[in-house]
Amino acid sequence: MNTTVKRSIFGVLFLAVMIGCLLGGRYGFLPLFLFIQVQMFREFYRMTTGNVHKTLQNLSIALAVISFCLVFLYLGPVSISKAVLGVIPLLLVCLMAGMVIMHKDFKDCAYIFTALVYIGLPTALSPFVVSTPEGYSGLLMLSFFIIIWSSDVGAYCFGLLLGRKVWPAKMCPDISPKKSWAGFVGGWLTVLLAAYILLKSGLMDFPLVHVLIMASLMHVTGVFGDLFESLWKRNAGIKDSGNIIPGHGGLLDRFDSSLFAIPTGYVYLILFELV
Repeated sequence: MNTTVKRSIFGVLFLAVMIGCLLGGRYGFLPLFLFIQVQMFREFYRMTTGNVHKTLQNLSIALAVISFCLVFLYLGPVSISKAVLGVIPLLLVCLMAGMVIMHKDFKDCAYIFTALVYIGLPTALSPFVVSTPEGYSGLLMLSFFIIIWSSDVGAYCFGLLLGRKVWPAKMCPDISPKKSWAGFVGGWLTVLLAAYILLKSGLMDFPLVHVLIMASLMHVTGVFGDLFESLWKRNAGIKDSGNIIPGHGGLLDRFDSSLFAIPTGYVYLILFELV
């Protein structure tokens, strides 16, 4: 099968699954994000610690999953006490104790904790984005992803059209040789357009100036999220974090921008008391 055709087919399937689960209610969101979380952890550990320290890897993944589920239940239909969330730091202490008992290499321990902060923290807190006073709503999360996807598409198209001859200056050639400033600016313009359309379509209901500023900040932090993952891949000497999506690589490749951009967008809305 032609590479472009393969990328297109599986890209459409990926979008369909994402949109369907986000709009399918809290029990569409739950399995989707749990799967994404676990798979990103596995891909990160595959390119850092490899097949060693499997016990610590699995303990850290379990900690992230439990944290996600506790936050989901706290914000969801099951009424649990806020005190139950105190289990999360206790589990973290248990993980650290396990590292001491097993006398693990310091560098590998650092990789374990890096994954918890880099992947575990933003995914565990993601239920806040889909929680509203009326219950579950995936519209804000979907809007965030549309902004991120618009950034990627705009950067790719403008980079392809202008980044080779018209404006060939590279952003970080040592980390990601293909990223150009033309793509960065093009992605930003595409994001502004997407944010305006989201506002006019009713998917987002915030003042225009806040929508445009928030989308711009998400574009910038999303690019840094992409570059941050590229830094890890370059250190590991690999092109993709995985191959779960044919033609698109791993889930960490697809959600690297989201790990930075979505928290940025949501924190912005909190700071201005818009959610």
